[in-house]
Amino acid sequence: METDTPQKMRRIVQDIIDGLNAGDAERILRHYAEDATVEDPVGSEPVRGRTAIAEFYQRAVAIRARIELVTPIRASHGLAAAMAFNVRVDTPQGEMCIAVIEVLEFDATLKVTSMRAYWAPDDVLSVAPVGAGT
Repeated sequence: METDTPQKMRRIVQDIIDGLNAGDAERILRHYAEDATVEDPVGSEPVRGRTAIAEFYQRAVAIRARIELVTPIRASHGLAAAMAFNVRVDTPQGEMCIAVIEVLEFDATLKVTSMRAYWAPDDVLSVAPVGAGT
């Protein structure tokens, strides 16, 4: 592994976050390998391949999913990175906030091969009613 690989992985993860927050599913998708998987939450059936992953992120953009980092993005000595964040999504009942830990694995070309999101029903932190605070 090159000495700057951890920094490159962090930049890629940050670009994925920025892409989601900007509502740009294509920006996110360009970081994924053709045969990648997304398991969100861990324990659910993984989404497999770029076409299905594109649909996954298009749904996330449609509900205005937004990521707020809780800790800095962490890289590993291997080809993986992780982060703790809150994801905020719009639902018919209002805004929902879920505490998540996410682990991304990369191939040698630094394309994401696996994204696994760790959260459970009791990690749903709050639901603000529609129009609250306005």
